[in-house]
Amino acid sequence: MEASELIKKVRKIEIKTRRLSKHLFAGEYHSAFKGKGMTFSEVREYQYGDAIRDIDWNVTARFNHPYVKIYEEERELTVMLIIDMSASKIFGTTEQLKQDLITEIAAVLSFSAMLNNDKIGVIFFSDTIEKFIPPQKGRTHILRIIRELIEFTPEHKETNIAEALRYFTNVIKKKCTAFIISDFIDSGYDEAIKIANKKHDLIALKIYDERETILPPIGLLNMRDAETGEMVWVDTSSKKVRANYEKWWIEMNAKQKEIFSKAGVDSAAVRTDEDYVQPLMKLFKKR
Repeated sequence: MEASELIKKVRKIEIKTRRLSKHLFAGEYHSAFKGKGMTFSEVREYQYGDAIRDIDWNVTARFNHPYVKIYEEERELTVMLIIDMSASKIFGTTEQLKQDLITEIAAVLSFSAMLNNDKIGVIFFSDTIEKFIPPQKGRTHILRIIRELIEFTPEHKETNIAEALRYFTNVIKKKCTAFIISDFIDSGYDEAIKIANKKHDLIALKIYDERETILPPIGLLNMRDAETGEMVWVDTSSKKVRANYEKWWIEMNAKQKEIFSKAGVDSAAVRTDEDYVQPLMKLFKKR
């Protein structure tokens, strides 16, 4: 992509997503992802109803009168975006590709974090870690993230969500809020997502296309797996083939929801031909 074309595309995404962040998401984001940590502020004399666990025993012994610790909420957060860059993102049959939707959502979350004075970082993954951008603040940093989302070409095509989550858990030491954005067409990440959510506050955003949910009856198709390159002939005129495909999709979605639920991970699903504002607002409000 030419530099001038890239700049125009980045600017277009910035204008749209920054406006959404400012006018729609700012309040909801602030409420949903406010600081989770508590930091010591001061002590005061014990009052009826104060929790025993908050008593400062050192100060109490010194003054021979009970005092309790007062804490204040840590306002500044670190936000991480864990983004699936595997080849399945290059799919879309209506309004846009999955990768275009991922870019916009990532930009909205980035600008929302900026408005809340939070740091934001990114992990790009396929079946390996493709790139790590450490958390920072500021518009320049966010524009770099958007440029990478538009222009970055991964070395690998397949998906390994467990590897991405293990890397995230190891590299980010302090508790943070993290969004993993993927189509979640993978398996074997059950334990990794549990561990990641115990250490951090993890949210799963599933991106999918309508055509992935059902096969249309349009005859014999030669289909290619974007991640493995495998070619296979599929007879879409067969009711049995279409029924089996629909069954696979339903079962896969049910399994994903079960994994998220068991791990205590909040989630939302966004389709490429639908407005992503409502699913995100619903997610924010639920939190």
